[in-house]
Amino acid sequence: MNKQTQIEFSNLQLVKDWVRKILPNAQAVGLAVILFIGSMLIFLLSDLLMPVFVAIVLAYLLEGIVLMAEEKKVPRFPAVLVVYTVFLVGFGYLLFVLMPLLFEQTKQLIQHVPDMANSLQKEILLLPESYPQFISEKKLKGIIFSAQDGMLKYSQDVVSVSAASVVSLITAMVYLILVPVLIFFLLKDKMALIDWFSQFLPRDRHLSVSVWREVDMQIGNYVRGKFVEILIMWLVSYITFSAMDLHYAMLLAVFVGLQVIIPYVGATLVTLPVLAVAYFQWGIGDDFMYILIAYSIIQAIDGVVLVPLLFSEAVNLHPIAIIVAILFFGGLWGFWGVFFAIPLATLVKAVLTAWPRIGEIQTEKFY
Repeated sequence: MNKQTQIEFSNLQLVKDWVRKILPNAQAVGLAVILFIGSMLIFLLSDLLMPVFVAIVLAYLLEGIVLMAEEKKVPRFPAVLVVYTVFLVGFGYLLFVLMPLLFEQTKQLIQHVPDMANSLQKEILLLPESYPQFISEKKLKGIIFSAQDGMLKYSQDVVSVSAASVVSLITAMVYLILVPVLIFFLLKDKMALIDWFSQFLPRDRHLSVSVWREVDMQIGNYVRGKFVEILIMWLVSYITFSAMDLHYAMLLAVFVGLQVIIPYVGATLVTLPVLAVAYFQWGIGDDFMYILIAYSIIQAIDGVVLVPLLFSEAVNLHPIAIIVAILFFGGLWGFWGVFFAIPLATLVKAVLTAWPRIGEIQTEKFY
């Protein structure tokens, strides 16, 4: 038997040993079946069940506040009522105050885009005079023409999408009704829902329970921490931009808040519109440099203070794992895949961590 054959035989024996170790274990098989069925349901029914997913995210957010109230000896139902009422007030502010303001600032920004583009084009056309050794006027005009053609096609696509958005508007209105109702019942009947769901699971489910507890804790901490991070970044950015009289302060502050959803990538994407608005408002001067410094400080506070403080125990993943999760799950489910990339990566990690403990055989409830 030559060396290559021995290596192939050794690898085959490792696979056989692993299969022999896993297949007879009911807990491992049960966990694999649960993960497979859950993944298929999410993948196939994600569009239909999107209101449920949104409600679950928001319920996780509010559940932490309810638990804090319960720790202070407040009965669950009154705590749920108070927290849910506060949520509805905040939801009303978002819907009737913040959204119209964002819509108005977005409209103003879109109206000023042609002026910004013309100003930028004039400055770009001066580059061949200053740097003739790097770029020619003919080549630069070709680049500008291609960019204008791309912008024209993009504008036409936006108009066509807007003209066909009636169905999306109706769907959004239905979501506005269904999601708050789902949130209330998810909070009120949490234990009853868990008991109902657990009756369909095998009794021998210690491994599944171990993974569930880890993921439940991680997702809850992540969603609540991410919401607090978004809120702080939004408020700090809005106060800073307003104090410095930057145009579209609320719209840009919302962008800065939402950019934390996409780690490492979001900050880079949001930097461009913030600095572009500042540049076209003041040019390269003292005010622009003040905005640049203030924005850099805000991003530094997020990375150095908020993230370690809010997620020191919630997420323990390598940056490469986070980026791969964002690319993979974002490609599968778009925005929600990006939002849930870290919790889903945490699920994978929890499964891998709990898998060696397949010898433990107990029967537990999911709480």
